[in-house]
Amino acid sequence: MDYIKVLTNEQLKENVPVVNIGDTVRIHNRIKEGSRERIQLFEGTVIARHGGGISETFTVRRVSYGCGVEKTFPIHSPNVVKVEITRSGKVRRAKLYYLRGRVGKASKVKEKI
Repeated sequence: MDYIKVLTNEQLKENVPVVNIGDTVRIHNRIKEGSRERIQLFEGTVIARHGGGISETFTVRRVSYGCGVEKTFPIHSPNVVKVEITRSGKVRRAKLYYLRGRVGKASKVKEKI
């Protein structure tokens, strides 16, 4: 058997959050500062998913103080403590990169009912 697959299968998370494109999510991210640890929240819209297996990631975008901020989180990372889905978005694309050029209400994603 392939040794790389054996090593990566041990590190996969058991309960993977089901995150879809267009969803508004709240991510609880563990941050280490020296000897201290804390959990920081990041809330925004999922604009992309990449890869598969252990290297699967998703990109979240939000506007903070008038500046767009995007962070990419690995799904199977031990630093991602919890992912809460706040809203489900109704989208027709796999990547929502067009939201980068939108401002105000035009940058909103409709909610799935």
